[in-house]
Order: sequence, then structure tokens, then C-alpha cells
Amino acid sequence: MRDVTIRGDMIRLGQLLKLAGVVDSGGEAKQLLAAGLVTVNGEEEVRRGRQLHDGDLVAAEGDEVRIVADD
Repeated sequence: MRDVTIRGDMIRLGQLLKLAGVVDSGGEAKQLLAAGLVTVNGEEEVRRGRQLHDGDLVAAEGDEVRIVADD
């Protein structure tokens, strides 16, 4: 697991997947989500616009990241 620092207190799931380098584009994120290959805090997530906050855990493509807000 690795930490991904975000500015502010929230980031959308599609943005996080790109920021973390899990995907290269929003379209790729959409496909990954549609295939049911992304979990947030251990639960499958299909919404690209899901809001993530400090401490949330995201797993996709064998990669796990934890959100860390840079206050």
C-alpha cells in the first residue's frame, strides 16, 4: 500500500486513479470501474465520481492506495 497526497479534503475516484498512475485516462478509469475491478474501503465501486476523503483506501489493478489530505 502507498499513500497518495491530495490537495484539499476531497478527490473524485476517476481523478485519483489517474493521479496515482493506475490508469492513463478517464476512459480507462471508466472501463476499469465498469468491469468491477475497483474497490473503495473494501467494497466494489462503479461510480467514477465517487468522493474520496482522507483515510479512504482504494484498490485496483493489484495496486492499493490510501488517501492523505494535505491540509
